[in-house]
Amino acid sequence: MEETPDDTLVTWPVHIEVRLTRSATVRFNVVRQAVHEFMTTSFGAVIWPSTAIEDWQTNPILGSSVERIYASEFSCSGRSIPISQADLQIHVFQPYSDDTYDECTGGGDGEEEVVSATVTEMPSRSLEGLWESLIYSDGVKSKLLDYIYATIAFSDADVDFNVVSWNRVVLLHGPPGTGKTSLCRALAQKLSIRLAHKYDHARLLEINAHSLFSKWFSESGKLVQGLFGNVMEMIEEGDRFVVVLIDEVESLTAARAAAMAGTEPSDGLRVVNALLTQLDKLKHKKNVLVMATSNLPKAIDSAFVDRADIVQYIDLPPKEAIYQILHSCLLELIKRNLVQPTEVPNLTYANYLITDNLGETPDTADRSTRLAFKLMELAQRCRDQHLSGRALRKLPVLAYATYSGAFSQGVTSGKGGSQPGTPVETWLNAMEKIIDDKRLEREKMEL
Repeated sequence: MEETPDDTLVTWPVHIEVRLTRSATVRFNVVRQAVHEFMTTSFGAVIWPSTAIEDWQTNPILGSSVERIYASEFSCSGRSIPISQADLQIHVFQPYSDDTYDECTGGGDGEEEVVSATVTEMPSRSLEGLWESLIYSDGVKSKLLDYIYATIAFSDADVDFNVVSWNRVVLLHGPPGTGKTSLCRALAQKLSIRLAHKYDHARLLEINAHSLFSKWFSESGKLVQGLFGNVMEMIEEGDRFVVVLIDEVESLTAARAAAMAGTEPSDGLRVVNALLTQLDKLKHKKNVLVMATSNLPKAIDSAFVDRADIVQYIDLPPKEAIYQILHSCLLELIKRNLVQPTEVPNLTYANYLITDNLGETPDTADRSTRLAFKLMELAQRCRDQHLSGRALRKLPVLAYATYSGAFSQGVTSGKGGSQPGTPVETWLNAMEKIIDDKRLEREKMEL
């Protein structure tokens, strides 16, 4: 047990997320107290990160009101924490189900309206699990969360903007398919849960950047002002946290580049200047975060980049991250009875098995070791082809569709037959074939 020099027990913040049922009417603080009591008296000796908490259903309050209790990622480097050293941060939430609608701003005078954004009430049931499904190797998710906590701490302390400045603007850039937009949505979902003690409501406003350019000349600047006027109304009361997502922000700055070239000078400049002006207004508000994504960072105007507190490159996943993605896909197929129940090594255990069995052959190694070697080999093949996270998560259904004959030999309804699903080795072989098919398709495209 780790102790400080003065024998004070070191504690680590552990975030526990508690999802209520749709029909639950119990007060959040009652649930919070019940979870804390369960975790400290009945749970066990240690707690593991990124795991579902079990055996709480016997508690009357929790059993009637809670759907899931989940221990999120830890800030400390250890794999587990003794419950005595866990500073439990319990977040209770009740997600919305029917939660998305269009927010319109006016078009030209007397003309049709233009849909410029969609608004989603948070936390959203449709976004559950998205945060956990995004796998990066450089700690970008923790970095973004820590940034938000820092801005909130500075705001709560009334730090003088004239001395220390921040804009609450984040720019994510990188190749297509690396999960930039999904990460923004997942962060909005996570913040709506983590900040529920400060804000009663949360919203995600996704701006359609292309719609900000009106077909009516000189109206685009008004569209931007009208849209951000809606944002200001949302955050004015102070009890709602709003995340503004500008996807493909380069479409705005590309228009400014065209304006500077003289092809459409006034309207393009009005849009970008209006956007920058609105960002400067929002930075003084405590309950708003602006996130932007781009596939073409060189096209982004320097004035916008300069306003971003964080400019984060989101790369294609490395081999280790690919292993985790393929591992998560396989676990989902096992859960749904499409693949037979099998103990599949996670990344940490797979690395141990591979290192400890380098001299083994497929014929002499045990099944877990063979699965680790095979899944790591597939991960390396995907990395060699520079497949994005989006492409990786499409592979299982493509493998099933292309090689369904092999799969159908083992698939049953789960109500009869010896065992539902197909053997995991069959799935791995089909995945290997579809990865090879993808390589051949790419080679043909490059001819």
